[in-house]
Amino acid sequence: MLFVGYPIWVWLMFMGVVAALLAFDLGVLQKDQHEIGVAESLKLSAFYIAMGLAFGAWIWWYKGSDAGMAYITGYLVEKSLSMDNVFVISLIFTSLAVPRIYQHRVLFWGILGVLILRAIMIGLGAVLVAQYQWVLVVFGVFLIFTGIKMLVSDDAHPHIDDNKLYQWLRRHMRFTPTLHGEKFWVRGEEHGMSKGWWATPLFLTLILVESADLVFAVDSIPAIFAITQDPFIVYTSNIFAILGLRALYFALSAMVHRFHYLKYALSLVLVFIGVKVALVYFNQIGLIAMKIPTPLSLGVTLALLIGGVVFSLWKTRNDPQNV
Repeated sequence: MLFVGYPIWVWLMFMGVVAALLAFDLGVLQKDQHEIGVAESLKLSAFYIAMGLAFGAWIWWYKGSDAGMAYITGYLVEKSLSMDNVFVISLIFTSLAVPRIYQHRVLFWGILGVLILRAIMIGLGAVLVAQYQWVLVVFGVFLIFTGIKMLVSDDAHPHIDDNKLYQWLRRHMRFTPTLHGEKFWVRGEEHGMSKGWWATPLFLTLILVESADLVFAVDSIPAIFAITQDPFIVYTSNIFAILGLRALYFALSAMVHRFHYLKYALSLVLVFIGVKVALVYFNQIGLIAMKIPTPLSLGVTLALLIGGVVFSLWKTRNDPQNV
């Protein structure tokens, strides 16, 4: 039996790898709860990146070079788009005064929600693309618009008190005034409050982190569908990129300002991918006899992202906060 073009054992293998990584993360790395430092974060990130690229190498072997390059391109785009997400998550943690030692717990449980939310969104996207090919043009236009908006927008992020979801949750849920260790829920009568269950600020943080990922998925999922319409590659490249992001967060949150100019490279990547997917559709209907080959797409994406990172690090090398 096949599930969207792949044998069920392939999906089970992928899910088994993800389950093993999550078990390793929770059962081994966080067996004794501790604060993750920059050095440990970089080591874990290198491990997750190696796992993501190894899976890409397997896809290359199993499905061919085009599928392998599509996976790697999607992985790079998702990883890069997550940079701004790191800043927003850092802002949420700082605004709600969540100690660094508890941040990993929020990010770990957040990834479980991401697995489900991304699966639903990618499934809907796959159905739309399969039924209505013109949706690709919509994705392309959306990506071009998003890229241009990113290029001309400032870097200001709204304060958390202005967040509509935050305001709604504060009005409709009972939250304890302070944290209670790593707990998401506590009994009020055990802490001098009225009876019943009370959510802690750590649970509020979890909801806001999940909502932030949902917002960023609106950009990242059309971007990867513009690269490939294979739901397996779209989903696996998404998940492997996000799995590593949790580890990388603890290093990047302290130096995210060093990647200030990366957003310009990302904006160009989004515009390039938007043009590419529009050309794919127009080529299919015979309107334009032109398309961008997958190897060229990967090369341009890689060159833009590396250029953005290198230029950012060089440009911010003398910033006072780096001294």
